[in-house]
Amino acid sequence: MASATISLSPFVIFLLLLVGTVSRHGCEAREPFACDPKDARTTGLPFCRDSLAVADRVKDLIGRLTLQEKTRLLVNNAAAVPRLGIKGYEWWSEALHGVSNVGPGTKFGGDFPGATSFPQVITTAASFNASLWEAIGRVVSDEARAMYNGGAAGLTYWSPNVNIFRDPRWGRGQETPGEDPVVAGTYAARYVRGLQGNAGHRLKVAACCKHFTAYDLDNWNGVDRFHFNAKVSKQDIEDTFDVPFKMCVKEGKVASIMCSYNQVNGVPTCADPKLLRKTVRGVWRLDGYIVSDCDSVGVYYDTQHYTSTPEEAAADAIKAGLDLDCGPFLALHTEDALKRGLLKEIDVNGALANTLNVQMRLGMFDGEPSKQPFGNLGPKDVCTPAHQELALEAARQGIVLLKNHGPSLPLSPRRHRTIAVIGPNSNVTDTMIGNYAGVACGYITPMQGIGRYAKTIHQQGCTNVACTDDKLFSAAVDAARNADATVLVVGLDQTIEAEFRDRTGLLLPGRQQDLVSKVAAASRGPTILVLMSGGPIDVAFAQNDPRIGGILWAGYPGQAGGAAIADVLYGTSNPEGKLPMTWYPQDYLSNLPMTSMDMRSSRSRGYPGRTYRFYKGPVVYPFGHGLSYTKFVHTVASAPTVVAIPLAGRHARGNTTISGKAIRVTHARCGRVSLGVDLDVKNVGSKDGSHTMLVFSKPPAGQWAPHKQLVAFEKVHVPAKAQRRVRINIHVCKFLSVVDRSGIRRIPMGEHSLHIGNTIHSISLQAATLGVIKS
Repeated sequence: MASATISLSPFVIFLLLLVGTVSRHGCEAREPFACDPKDARTTGLPFCRDSLAVADRVKDLIGRLTLQEKTRLLVNNAAAVPRLGIKGYEWWSEALHGVSNVGPGTKFGGDFPGATSFPQVITTAASFNASLWEAIGRVVSDEARAMYNGGAAGLTYWSPNVNIFRDPRWGRGQETPGEDPVVAGTYAARYVRGLQGNAGHRLKVAACCKHFTAYDLDNWNGVDRFHFNAKVSKQDIEDTFDVPFKMCVKEGKVASIMCSYNQVNGVPTCADPKLLRKTVRGVWRLDGYIVSDCDSVGVYYDTQHYTSTPEEAAADAIKAGLDLDCGPFLALHTEDALKRGLLKEIDVNGALANTLNVQMRLGMFDGEPSKQPFGNLGPKDVCTPAHQELALEAARQGIVLLKNHGPSLPLSPRRHRTIAVIGPNSNVTDTMIGNYAGVACGYITPMQGIGRYAKTIHQQGCTNVACTDDKLFSAAVDAARNADATVLVVGLDQTIEAEFRDRTGLLLPGRQQDLVSKVAAASRGPTILVLMSGGPIDVAFAQNDPRIGGILWAGYPGQAGGAAIADVLYGTSNPEGKLPMTWYPQDYLSNLPMTSMDMRSSRSRGYPGRTYRFYKGPVVYPFGHGLSYTKFVHTVASAPTVVAIPLAGRHARGNTTISGKAIRVTHARCGRVSLGVDLDVKNVGSKDGSHTMLVFSKPPAGQWAPHKQLVAFEKVHVPAKAQRRVRINIHVCKFLSVVDRSGIRRIPMGEHSLHIGNTIHSISLQAATLGVIKS
């Protein structure tokens, strides 16, 4: 997968480099977790010697623990072991898009009143900028380490959420990188790298990719996540749901995976050895721990009634490969499971080895925190100007220009001196940061941002996003009549879409649509619609209304969202975001239960299919849509037309295909097969801008292949009238393969077409015993 080149101002880059290299002091480092050199109880014990291999230190420590001590370490609020100098530790902290106060491991206040709150993940994903994703991770981990040193946070963060945004109603879709598995997997790997650092086996903080797997329903039509059995084909598991997790483990080297609440094909994910022990730890080779979603083990005993006794539930979890329980269940029932012979102490030791391994890699058994890497980070490293500028830049890059009729945008500070700022989200703060956020460093609301460019007339129009009446409409209409331009900021918030709250439909809530139409009809100048939401909204009415000149989607743009929106409205920032999910019409939901997990369409069942890869019907806006204030043209400068796929060993002579049309990936010499595409990107417009090239592959026709699939993306900054050449490398086995009905990944032979915008390039894949790429 091609990575993106981050587009930041030299000032921001300088500040970020300064933050990364200059030591700052300002807080007392917390007491060491264990192995204080002044502690006579542990001086000289092998597990305290950082010169020894981590595995040897872990083995020594486990050998010194009693059974009771071991079982109390199997839960998120791990108990202290005073005789070994080990203090209690809270594993549960969150850092989805900034250090969060969700979870008991993090406390804001005192020296740490807030932390940088970046845009919600769905907005950041819209930047299609992998370098940006990693940069955000680095900043978040700087702030997390600083808070840990000050005693205000842990070092284990249960983020990111890399589930596929399968259904547009899902309340937690906002937390994800969108509907495409390759984008989600790339985001996972790059954000995790940013969080965990690049010090080899050592960890800056420990990240966690969640929720494994096929988890994308919270509470819909009487079905909740605690009772849901996701019936998923092997094809969809391999082709869609597991892709981000596999990339997170194999490419991101994540320290943890979290299993989900739901069952998959009748087995709770946290009790399924095929998922945990065989796949995550065995095939993908996770070097870290597996944790349950909070109280998942209790849920599959108490709520799903998967086992008859709590002891069986505890035993099933640990034997399946679960190492840590978010919740008290394993601490309460593991010892009794051992007494009943359902479990062996060696099983418990194995779980502890995985959690203690991560703590050792974090330096929690190395004594003096001030002498450790990152031990000098403190309060002055949180909410720095550079960090807050990066939050603003991330919001700018994630905003998507959906419509620009006329063009109506950008607005002119000279011609549009008075702006009517209207709508329930026009002056919000917390709404901008979405869920799993912490306490922001500060906020710039849309009204405040626009106020930096023009005089504002502010009217809410609706009391809140529910917009149950029209009492405030007349004042909003009057404001629009008396302004040079009107900006309507509408959409959703956490009362409409959230954890445990799936949406009932895709339209604007309440009477918001009525407000927008009435204001647009009365507006003296151009009317611009700004949408805040995590999920897609059916705004076909606005798309088709000539009185509405422009539409922006800002997602939940973070603490500086208002400034970013204003910068895009006035053209200080040229919009560059692309939609990371399909925007469907309301009719799409007809006869489409959220509980139907199939990705592919079925004409016989009247089933429309899900995501751009498998759905062919009408859309409001397609995946990847996003306009600019300039125009880019790209052409293929060079690319192969024939790629030979070398076969491995005996498969070079044997029958490895289905009718000679598709080679099993495991039968190809995949490491030797990559194709390079050189693209010339020209900015033929009058404004500098950044352009995201989305490279799609359309495989040869087949019943189980997607219509098309994203195989690479690359962002490039091109000044007005200039041209840039971009090299994109595509790993054939990873990205040109498809998955058959049996869940086997295969490379279809024959003609594949690469689509980059309106440019199409054909490549023929052919089986060969010796791999060559021909021009």
